[in-house]
Amino acid sequence: MKIRTAIIGATGFTGSELARLITLHPSMTLEAITSESSKGVKFSAVHPHFFGLVDQKLISATEIDDSGLDLVFLALPHGVSMNYVKKWKDADFKIVDLSGDYRLADPETYEKWYQKEHIFKEAFSSFVYGLPEFFSEEIKSARMVANPGCYPTSAILGAYPIIKEGLVESDRLVIDSKSGATGAGIKAKSGTLYSQVNENFNAYAIGNHRHTIEIEQILGGKTKRSPTVQFTPHLLPTDRGILSTIYGGIKNGVKISNEELITIYKITYSGHPFVRIREEAPGIKEVRGTNYCDLYPTVDPRTGNIIVISTIDNLMKGAAGQAVHNANLMFGLKETEGLDLISLKP
Repeated sequence: MKIRTAIIGATGFTGSELARLITLHPSMTLEAITSESSKGVKFSAVHPHFFGLVDQKLISATEIDDSGLDLVFLALPHGVSMNYVKKWKDADFKIVDLSGDYRLADPETYEKWYQKEHIFKEAFSSFVYGLPEFFSEEIKSARMVANPGCYPTSAILGAYPIIKEGLVESDRLVIDSKSGATGAGIKAKSGTLYSQVNENFNAYAIGNHRHTIEIEQILGGKTKRSPTVQFTPHLLPTDRGILSTIYGGIKNGVKISNEELITIYKITYSGHPFVRIREEAPGIKEVRGTNYCDLYPTVDPRTGNIIVISTIDNLMKGAAGQAVHNANLMFGLKETEGLDLISLKP
């Protein structure tokens, strides 16, 4: 029997990617797609590339209460998902939340970094952080999973081995990340208009981006260290993809070669099908449309730094692909099911 799924808030980029993956997934069916602003409209009218493939009408989320679903994806903005988690706290179906409402350790930290009041704090203890490379066993038994942020996914996977092994000074880790414009969502904003993004490149949220604390908390919890991260995001004049460059100063007394560093990364991610350790620096087109995270670690003996390049597709490994990966684990499926995708290049 197939897993009956619904997407709550499917008119954005992430909702569109989820619909694509679920439609092609051999063990899932897309039973309901919701939108409060476009209910009654065909999904393919909102996302024309689904014409003739996903033509079902968008409905209100209130209509799925008793629909016999197995799994619900919350593809909603931060501050909105928590309302649906509260509404469905006792529902029979499982939930994968793609917002930031339950990614952090506690509601107080959430309110500080997201500048929003959290209205359902009781659910924090019920959520598992959905980074399969770190928490696969917990995800398998979870009813509710908090899908990681796109920037944190690239940063955490890239930085974890060098912090865990004590190779770098973790109190001065620099993470310089660049994302395509889809990371800002589908709604028009002055900063993501074509005339602003085209032939342009800029940093934003310098020193206070809300993903900083997510990176620090997960890295700290997994390595039992207390990393301090200087995280700076940038907007690329591209539609999708994230490239993070991670700089760590090698600790005094530590001597490591490129070959030894690459071996550490290969051992760390052995058995994890969506992390590829590359032999040359990857570009974002090499992971486009896939659930891969490509990592390239290298030693710079002149400056005494380790540099790690990490690339993902922000809509896939950074959102919808990782959400489906989590769902596969939650339902006992092969973790790569429905995600055996090859990048489209050029």
